[in-house]
Amino acid sequence: MNYEDILYDENNGVATITINRPDRYNAFRGQTCMELLDAFHRAGWNKDIGVIVFTGAGEKAFCTGGDQGAHEGQYDGRGLIGLPVEELQRLIREVPKPVIARVNGFAIGGGHVLHVICDLSIASETAVFGQVGPKVGSVDPGFGTAYLARVVGEKRAREIWYLCRKYSAQQALEWGLVNAVVPPEQLDAEVQKWCDEILEKSPTALTIAKRSFNADSDNIAGIGALGMQALSLYYDTEESKEGVNAFREKRKPEFRKYSK
Repeated sequence: MNYEDILYDENNGVATITINRPDRYNAFRGQTCMELLDAFHRAGWNKDIGVIVFTGAGEKAFCTGGDQGAHEGQYDGRGLIGLPVEELQRLIREVPKPVIARVNGFAIGGGHVLHVICDLSIASETAVFGQVGPKVGSVDPGFGTAYLARVVGEKRAREIWYLCRKYSAQQALEWGLVNAVVPPEQLDAEVQKWCDEILEKSPTALTIAKRSFNADSDNIAGIGALGMQALSLYYDTEESKEGVNAFREKRKPEFRKYSK
């Protein structure tokens, strides 16, 4: 596959997958997801690769979720909602290599979900975390909600989704959302340090460990599949479309006048 939305690099056992849409704050569209699927397959089953680093181009954003410019009720690609995002989430969990999220800026919305499901997250001090789904007529009804609760606890997860606040890297560290926080100029060195330590370990043992961790929460994929069916129907409602329209028009949405 020729990549247009992402960058792919392999170096000394590390595969780096970068969403390369900095002008869109690394928001993903259908094509982006398709390219990410290809790249994670490429890295995940390459025996020369021991760890995968997932990040976003530039200094402003890791990923800010679905591109609202490609969202007209449904998104622009395949899948239940026009985005194979649930397939991508499962693949990040299924590849037999540790995946490190290098969070260099905003990890918001669907981008927040992607960092949460990575095995490890290392953040710049300038990183910002949070959800926006209910503000723009959307939600992640699977790993983004149920698995998040396993990471930070029910109360914190509900706060993140119900209030749609933004949280600092330090707060994310205190809540267990990330593994380490460093100054932005040290981010690459810190990620490389973690990669080097992983590469010293038995790849088979790491794969077994990852499979074992995932086995406890794989049922969430089924919850997510049901939720995506509901989300597909929701995206066709005037209530959901009001969120997208308000975002584009830079105004507060008026959801309740469409709610039944």
